[in-house]
Amino acid sequence: MAFHAKAAFAAALCAVAVFACSGCRREDPRMYAFSVPGLTEGNAAKARAAVAAYDGVDAGSIAFDFAAKTMTLKYDSMKVARTNIRMALEAAGIKADFPAKKPGSPAGYIDTRD
Repeated sequence: MAFHAKAAFAAALCAVAVFACSGCRREDPRMYAFSVPGLTEGNAAKARAAVAAYDGVDAGSIAFDFAAKTMTLKYDSMKVARTNIRMALEAAGIKADFPAKKPGSPAGYIDTRD
């Protein structure tokens, strides 16, 4: 019986060690496409530089669709928020639209801009 108790204790100890070493979630990569009404071929480099400056934005993933006036990029939401991306574009003088939270919906950004 003592052998089974020791084996059970060792198994429990190993399980606790594995759980403790697994840690918290450290990254949350996401792909996001959004409307950029002021996007032109002339200001694309400015837009790229504005968002690529953030740690968490994959600069190599930034893509533009000039006909649709959209920008697509991959970012890590544990390091940068979509709101920061929008604010960086607007600070560079380029208007960006993000889906606004509708009243009564459970989560999301409430866009209070005019």
